[in-house]
Amino acid sequence: MPRVSAGLLMYRLQDGKLQVLLAHPGGPFFQNKDDGAWTIPKGEIEPGEDMLEAAKREFEEETGITPSGPFIALTPIKQKGGKIVHAWAFQGDCDTSAVVSNTFRMEWPPKSGRQMEFPEMDRAEFFDVATAGQKIKAAQMPLVKECEQIVLGKG
Repeated sequence: MPRVSAGLLMYRLQDGKLQVLLAHPGGPFFQNKDDGAWTIPKGEIEPGEDMLEAAKREFEEETGITPSGPFIALTPIKQKGGKIVHAWAFQGDCDTSAVVSNTFRMEWPPKSGRQMEFPEMDRAEFFDVATAGQKIKAAQMPLVKECEQIVLGKG
């Protein structure tokens, strides 16, 4: 059974152009990675949890922003590792410098015995569709393109 995640893709219109909010993973493994590392705010679904409710919970945990709909269901995608991602788009805006993520603990450096705390997402930014195509994990780009098609009628 593949792992399943749910997430939200916040979008806004600036001068008639679509921009999407992407988040950069925190922690030492992503510290020096940029292109191809960004993601929509998402996370794994708890057993018995409604997928849209999970997506809203994860978005709020990873950005500090309470999302509000309406929410537009997007076609689920499969990431390279086999994880299925269910996503919804919604229109919104925020001050990206005020985004605050929950944290996780891990041993760092490896085999040091030291536990360190890192933000799950260390920053978030709005990107136009072309730039998002460079920044986002490749498997998630169909979510951005579908959002663009729905919002602007572009294919």
